[in-house]
Amino acid sequence: MKLHTLCLLITSSFLAACSANTVNVIAGQDSITPIHKSGEREGRYHNLYAGDKTYPVTCEADCYPQHPNVICETTAENCTFNAEQLKPRLNLGFNIRWLGHAGFMIQTPNGQHVVFDPVKEQFDSPVDLAFKLASGFYRQPGDWLTRSELKNLDAVMYSHIHYDHFNKSDIEEIGNQPRYLAPLGMADNFPNAGLNISEMAWYAKTKIDDLTIHALPAHHFSSRVLVPFIYEDNDKDLWNGWLLEQNGSTLFFAGDTGYSKHFSDIQQKYGDIDVCLMPIASYYSEDNPKWYRYVHTTPEDALKAAHELNCKVMIPWGYGNSSWKMGDRSSHSALLRLLHMHETMKSPVPLYILNEGESIKF
Repeated sequence: MKLHTLCLLITSSFLAACSANTVNVIAGQDSITPIHKSGEREGRYHNLYAGDKTYPVTCEADCYPQHPNVICETTAENCTFNAEQLKPRLNLGFNIRWLGHAGFMIQTPNGQHVVFDPVKEQFDSPVDLAFKLASGFYRQPGDWLTRSELKNLDAVMYSHIHYDHFNKSDIEEIGNQPRYLAPLGMADNFPNAGLNISEMAWYAKTKIDDLTIHALPAHHFSSRVLVPFIYEDNDKDLWNGWLLEQNGSTLFFAGDTGYSKHFSDIQQKYGDIDVCLMPIASYYSEDNPKWYRYVHTTPEDALKAAHELNCKVMIPWGYGNSSWKMGDRSSHSALLRLLHMHETMKSPVPLYILNEGESIKF
């Protein structure tokens, strides 16, 4: 290769990597921007239903019994769910693959390809190395997108900026072909790589061809700093759930969230939900159990929320061999608690359990 050609290629690659992103904000007459208008929290976002919480159901004892379908190398660690499962006869056309933790690859009924919260490795550098040195724990990578899937992505949707849901190095691999959808305020966290980013208020909507995408409330918080758990930038960016709607069928991704009235609000606005992707982990901490549950659903909270949403099937996430085990006892303790409480509560919501990398079509 001639030198001047090589130089042109290097220059073009550098310019592409550093080109400015295109950012637009989507809101509407019926959307909500939950921001403090005055006081010391002025300009910061807040939850719709703040304040002390009461929870309908709480497992008090023997919450993690072994389950014959959860096969583990040690107690609740390095496990596989192994069972014949009855699949609800929904005939929706959604093909769902769990990448691990909160990541999902979705093929819609009419063939669009979208992904929720893709995170390939543990954290962005330098937090990645700092966490490993401080804790001695290093997350095993989950499933990931094939080269063909990366090439054909239509949209990438992020629920919030926490490291286990948003990794800048993955965006470099995903590239600038798909459209990026994010909560309000989040765009300035993306690398400058010529990306098409839409920030969306709660209850705002947008379209990709005939796929309607709704940004929905969640009950959480946001922060993204070099030193974990020092929150100088706390809540400067919003946090979302997402709803896909096509051919009259719906798929809901709750994002990280605690239990609150926003679940019943969503059902009242959009009707019963067909497929619900619900978080069941990161709810436990010996140091601050009340706060952890405030911003993360326990398995029983997730079941109650799915019932309020009238989900026709619930797929849980947050546990697993590629999970961060943040706030949880082990990789699969949350799944054991979910299976136990599903029976204890006599929940009417059907469950479908995936291992990382597995797919199901409804």
